[in-house]
Amino acid sequence: MESQKIKWGIIGCGDVTELKSGQAYNKIADSSLVAVMRRDAEKAADYARRHNVGKWYSDAELLMNDPEVNAVSIATPPSSHLDYAKRAIAKGLNVYVEKPVTRNAAEAEAMAEAVRESGAKLTVAHYRRALPMFLYVKSLLENNAIGDVRTVQIRMWQNREPKVPTYPGTNWRLDPEVSGGGYFHDLAPHQLDLMLYFFGEPEHYNGYSLNQANSSPADDHVCGLIVFKNKVIVNGSWSFNVAESEAVDTCEIVGTKGKITFPFFGKFVTLKTEAGEETTDFTHPMHIQQPMIEKIVAFFKDEGPNPCTIDEAVVLMKIIDSFTLK
Repeated sequence: MESQKIKWGIIGCGDVTELKSGQAYNKIADSSLVAVMRRDAEKAADYARRHNVGKWYSDAELLMNDPEVNAVSIATPPSSHLDYAKRAIAKGLNVYVEKPVTRNAAEAEAMAEAVRESGAKLTVAHYRRALPMFLYVKSLLENNAIGDVRTVQIRMWQNREPKVPTYPGTNWRLDPEVSGGGYFHDLAPHQLDLMLYFFGEPEHYNGYSLNQANSSPADDHVCGLIVFKNKVIVNGSWSFNVAESEAVDTCEIVGTKGKITFPFFGKFVTLKTEAGEETTDFTHPMHIQQPMIEKIVAFFKDEGPNPCTIDEAVVLMKIIDSFTLK
């Protein structure tokens, strides 16, 4: 039925949408990308031409008013997420918001309130929830492969120039007014959301952040603790000013019968028990958000649950605030 087809418009068709998501919208049943928007009209037109998208705009309002569009993907920097989401919700559109969902918990709560008042459908792009690698970790935990989980240790240490996309002459990720913080706000939502996905509702969380190198306005060192209601304890350490040789991306989940180890931005999981050690390699999909978008399309069509709600993202942003707000 034509009305059941999800026809997407991307607000902010920048680097993040080039491979991760943009092309995936056309590879899912009853889903298609029909319009894109970027404030730079030339770049919007170029994106549409390269990806065979029928329409492009340099004004988000025009895209949201396009009668063919019934769902929007908000892929702009975080400072504009709340405004675009509220405007899209007011127009009755389905909404998919990039992470971090907002700059802070107060903005996330405002977005959640808009969703509640309208009954709109909104999903947050914590897309690692849908990747086979992390579903495997979740299955190991659910099957008691390492017994009762006692402690989780997260380390994300990188050089002053982390391996994330930047833009010539500017890096909005290091402008707290735009991003909410620094590289922590860009990378940690993936990691912390998986902790919520694996372990459920947190009971207590706190942390601290500081700017050790003063190479940008954003803090470059963050540490934090989460105690979950099921008594799992997570300790995290994020530093973006270490020697290149000391860069690390690792999560260790330690239980009474063994340990699960994996990188958040890698492609393997190691299970260590008394029976031995086994490493399973994974290949992520070409468009890494495609498994999540498949679930979102089903949700928008009333054929499945919301794979990541705004209420879950509010909890995540409260944790991030507790780690970083002085």
